[in-house]
Amino acid sequence: MTLRSLTFVTGTGRSGSTALSTILNTHPEVLSLNEYMASVGDTVFLQGRLSGEDFWARIAAPTPYFASMIRSGLPMPEFLYTRRPGRYSTDPAGIPALSLMVLPHLSDDPDALLDELAAEVVIWPERTAAEQHHALFAWLAERFGRAAAVERSGYSTGWAPGLRAAYPHAKFVHLFRDGPDCALSMSRHPGYRVITLLREIRERTGVEDFGELTPEHRASLPPELAPLLGDRFDPALVRDRDFPLPRFGALWSELVVEATEFLAGLPAGQGMSLAYEDLLDDPRSELRRLAAFIGIEPLPQWLDDACARLDGSRRGSAERQLSAPEFEALRSSCAPGARALG
Repeated sequence: MTLRSLTFVTGTGRSGSTALSTILNTHPEVLSLNEYMASVGDTVFLQGRLSGEDFWARIAAPTPYFASMIRSGLPMPEFLYTRRPGRYSTDPAGIPALSLMVLPHLSDDPDALLDELAAEVVIWPERTAAEQHHALFAWLAERFGRAAAVERSGYSTGWAPGLRAAYPHAKFVHLFRDGPDCALSMSRHPGYRVITLLREIRERTGVEDFGELTPEHRASLPPELAPLLGDRFDPALVRDRDFPLPRFGALWSELVVEATEFLAGLPAGQGMSLAYEDLLDDPRSELRRLAAFIGIEPLPQWLDDACARLDGSRRGSAERQLSAPEFEALRSSCAPGARALG
């Protein structure tokens, strides 16, 4: 099957994006690639050509930082495989990258689906990395009888320029949520707490790629940060640490500015903004708009089911739950992102 369209939903995460993947997965035309980029990361941008066997070895290997979080007793709620354990649950090497969040979103038997994929992909010819990933999307679309692929990962704005270069005809949706509400949600999420600490490690050491860390770099880190670079760490280092809320507001702003600048540079018809609050206020209109952008039919039953899945109870959570000074400090840290959104 030839894919009719390929769309990437980018954004900060903690913005209703998991709910959107679930909604898209219920549409009979959509192949919903849930957290695909978060799972395979920079393998999309590898240079040169890869055989099918080499490609499979890279995308089936466990994602190191996710494996470390699971070993440390700090799984994320997005880890679907750990909710319905399979054959890799006790594998000391970790859970294959595709099995953790991508395949359980598509099948109740992700182990069997992984086996199907393995038998197919290892015999593929040499192609560029981008071509191999696109072939994987097309195979999954054929397997599930879908025609439009939509990839959605949280914390994904940084991948957008590379994806644009790899797939010039792809479409991009920027999904965003109210800044203070989103930042407060980030502050309580184990993944974003780890992200914040890893960013601090980069700031302290001056490296962008952790592969560049030397023993001297590691020795210079304080005891509450250094263990995070190992295969296992005390989850209390992440779970019990006191994080200033404005740090997450600043992160939200940085990602929103990045996404809005990227979207502004796209040709007409290849970029779309979607506010989570608009989706809650008028789900039918917003989902019809999204369906037209992706190139799928806004089926009445799909719209009915989608409306039932949306939960607006967390809207306004920051103002309700924080003291006035805390809220104002958080809102101030979100101001650059709010200005970028206009």
